[in-house]
Amino acid sequence: MATILEIQGIDAMSEFDTAQALAPIAQPDRQRRPDRPAGLSQRSHVAPTLQAVWARHLDDVRAAQRLRHQVFVDEMGARPAPVAGALAGHDVDLFDEFCEHLIVRTVPRNDEPGEVVGTYRVLTPAAARRAGSFHSDTEFDLTRLRPLRDRMVELGRCCVHVDHRSGGVILALCSTLARFMRDNRMDTVIGCFSLSMRDGGHCAASLWERLCQTHLAPVEWQVRPRVALPVQELNRSLDVELPALLKGYLRMGSKVMGAPAWDPEFGTADLPMLTRVADIPGRYQRHSLG
Repeated sequence: MATILEIQGIDAMSEFDTAQALAPIAQPDRQRRPDRPAGLSQRSHVAPTLQAVWARHLDDVRAAQRLRHQVFVDEMGARPAPVAGALAGHDVDLFDEFCEHLIVRTVPRNDEPGEVVGTYRVLTPAAARRAGSFHSDTEFDLTRLRPLRDRMVELGRCCVHVDHRSGGVILALCSTLARFMRDNRMDTVIGCFSLSMRDGGHCAASLWERLCQTHLAPVEWQVRPRVALPVQELNRSLDVELPALLKGYLRMGSKVMGAPAWDPEFGTADLPMLTRVADIPGRYQRHSLG
């Protein structure tokens, strides 16, 4: 990790109509902090309208952390280790202060206030150096990815409110992120796709058995879990349907970098995922990048 990236700032808000193609991005505002991205500027007059926004204030980050707590802790039963000073009802970890937080919120209308309904957090190479590592380094040995790291970003803590899982929120998140990647010459995305272990891990093991035959990354990009899910001891023959979001990632060219790690705090099996921008099919690049 040798270079500090100059992250291009652009207008602070992006509004999405999930049925329409995305408009061209605005010209960059170069007065912003050089390694902090801004959101994208777009307008739509078709309900429901969603705004994709890069968090500018602590209140924005807190809203994302409240949504994460609602989804991961209240809904999925995660029990993350407490962080000193963290507010009750907020999902917080030590990487949050180094990450950029991308949120999607509804546009206020009538007497209804807007609310945050989706979030990603993004760790850039420069920020990972300040943090000491990527979060994925804590779950996997990423030694083989060393040649990629200067142009690699990490996604984490992706979640969508239960009432907004029809696809529009993920479209807003992914489209904004894709343009950020292009503007900052990033060519690789890593992250973990978390699978429930409420059944003891059998579904996760079966999905891994299937994906390692069809979507395994080349050996030079494969990683090893630090705490491996014991897949050899689990039923790997279940006929498990791919989660919709994972299916979407695979269609966009994502690869699985290796066997899943076990995350005891979140009670999940985490598949290490890698996406190379050059591998995204043209139709998705045209839709996301305009």
